[in-house]
Amino acid sequence: MKLNVVRQAVSKWERGLSVPDADLLIALSEATETPVSELLGESAPAPKADGLEALGAKLEVVNLQLARQSEARRRVIRGVLAAACAAVVLIFACLAILSGSYLGWDLDDPETAVAVAALHAFEWAFVRLAPFVLAGAAVGLFLIRKRG
Repeated sequence: MKLNVVRQAVSKWERGLSVPDADLLIALSEATETPVSELLGESAPAPKADGLEALGAKLEVVNLQLARQSEARRRVIRGVLAAACAAVVLIFACLAILSGSYLGWDLDDPETAVAVAALHAFEWAFVRLAPFVLAGAAVGLFLIRKRG
């Protein structure tokens, strides 16, 4: 239940039809409090015990590296999505503080007129696109949350 693994998957592992991925193998190791090398069959008697032990140790190192890379990637994605949420909220706050005050500026000066047009175009596009960005980032944060 902790690992969200169904009986069919375990049965396939036992029959050798499939193998768990690196993340699930690490989680299994932690849940059962057994080393990854033992889960990979190192403890089974074999004629080349030294070769299996070395292979088990190498696989354990590789699995740990893959798990660390996966966690680092997840942290970076989580940071980017959180930053996107914060940026959208901050820009909304800035636009609310401005509340269209730039529309009252003197438009006789061409540079001011261009600035007003640019600000208005940005506000118009942002208000229409930002809810989708905010919702997408929030859903992304929810989907990559740490379970367990």
